[in-house]
Amino acid sequence: MKLKYKLEQFRWIKALFSPFTPFKVKWYVGKTQIGTPYFLPRKFVKGTPKLINEAILKHIEREERFNKANPEYARKIKSFEELYEEFKNRTFPVPLKVGFSMCGLGWKTKWDQYDFRHEWNPVISFVFFGYQIAVTFYHPHHSHYWESWLCYEYRSDKNKSKRKRVNFCRRKSPQTWSTGHGENKVVTDYWDLILKPEYQKKKPNEHK
Repeated sequence: MKLKYKLEQFRWIKALFSPFTPFKVKWYVGKTQIGTPYFLPRKFVKGTPKLINEAILKHIEREERFNKANPEYARKIKSFEELYEEFKNRTFPVPLKVGFSMCGLGWKTKWDQYDFRHEWNPVISFVFFGYQIAVTFYHPHHSHYWESWLCYEYRSDKNKSKRKRVNFCRRKSPQTWSTGHGENKVVTDYWDLILKPEYQKKKPNEHK
């Protein structure tokens, strides 16, 4: 199961062998500042007295703020000793000083099975005492690109041709957006900006 999960984190690489244009690579070298995805690279360790005490004090502070803002819903705050018994077996995040970390493509579905939402790009990171080398895999039309590819990868029938799969996803997950109004209105179908030329819709004068 663990291996299957690890391999799933790299599934986005299949976009390179699909009807979609290749994603791009962006390098970063400098002080640690690229998250994987939301937090800077970190690891989880067994609680030390210092980590446990800090976590308990933060917990009590949050509870006190909540009670002050919501007196009608005030919650009982457990004693320090009670909280220590709860927290002592937890693990706690600490900054990663040296090592690799990564995050795969972040996504979810919202209103239905075809409504994919892109959340973050894949990142591979290496940190060394406050410095970082990070590689981000992205596309200029990132949300349109990844959400369309997700539909293609997870919802289209793999027994059909690539073109039929693309056409199916164009219907189920349209990427047509407009900007401006009246004479200044511009309509863009992002499918034709993220697909390889041979899979794009042909314009009328191109059928000759």
